[in-house]
Amino acid sequence: MVDWSLAATTGALLVRGGPVVPKDEAERTVVELRDLTVEAEGHVRALTGLGAGLPLRPAEVVDRPGWIRAAAAGLDELTGRALPRASGPLAPLLAGGAGVQTGLVLAFLGARVLGQYDPFGGPDRNGQLVLVAPNVVTAQRAMKVDGRDFRMWVCLHECTHRLQFTAVDWLRDYFAGEVARLVGGLAEDDGLGNLLGRLPDALREVRRSGRDTLGLAELLRSPEQRAVFDRLIALSTLLEGHADYVMDAVGPAVVPSVATIRSRFTARRRGGGLLDRLLRGLLGVDAKVRQYAQGAAFTRHVVDTVGMAGFNAVWTSPNTLPSRAEITDPQAWVRRVHR
Repeated sequence: MVDWSLAATTGALLVRGGPVVPKDEAERTVVELRDLTVEAEGHVRALTGLGAGLPLRPAEVVDRPGWIRAAAAGLDELTGRALPRASGPLAPLLAGGAGVQTGLVLAFLGARVLGQYDPFGGPDRNGQLVLVAPNVVTAQRAMKVDGRDFRMWVCLHECTHRLQFTAVDWLRDYFAGEVARLVGGLAEDDGLGNLLGRLPDALREVRRSGRDTLGLAELLRSPEQRAVFDRLIALSTLLEGHADYVMDAVGPAVVPSVATIRSRFTARRRGGGLLDRLLRGLLGVDAKVRQYAQGAAFTRHVVDTVGMAGFNAVWTSPNTLPSRAEITDPQAWVRRVHR
């Protein structure tokens, strides 16, 4: 369906260059990021109670093209689980076109992503934590915040994601299975006619509810696809919000300037020029930013109500994950799981 090799090559070729950094400073940043991931995960484990006994490993620190290649490889592994390879005389042409388009998206994101835990990445495809050094430096300089504090803060977020997937032994397969159901359902759709047939109802729903274009894309899915989509959105919101909560809750003892960093980083997330904001909207980046806030609010409410041990019931099984409705009504999740 996508020529991932071509996507990686296209993205790496088109991504903007990173900031100009003296060689000794660049080397120190790489070493510090790698070392801080080990320290950061220790703090995350102490706060959350997850991951006791698991090995503590450093992250892989990369440049922008390195992130693009890693992301393409992880997406190839994930989508390869969901769909057979395309065949037929037009397959290479279609896959190549999709690869170029995907490379353009990766080039845009590759200049912005600070880090990522990919549960399907790495040499053995069993998970890889990647930090993008030039983007960390760019963001820290733009916000004029303490360098070590900001790097630790970023590592706390990304290490939380790694711990979510390594400490919760069923989560990786559950996520892959849901993606396979969603992508497989799209592939089995009846095609353009079926899509156009749902368009009038979808447009009426957009006008009624005031949804944005991302909401329209969601409404065009079949009822079965929307159910899977809802579960994936709820899971993604939980994972992002939990990581955002943890990176702040570890507190000023570990990141002394955490309040300043959070304030300036939140403003930075909302910023950018007109073209940047348009692209973020089209790619769903702004929707992802809203997920951080919703998921963090859910986590904060549950922890304040039943404590961290009570919150950790969320990781018991897929049945204890919050629904999309419960994300915005955390007390409903508390009533359901902690009767």
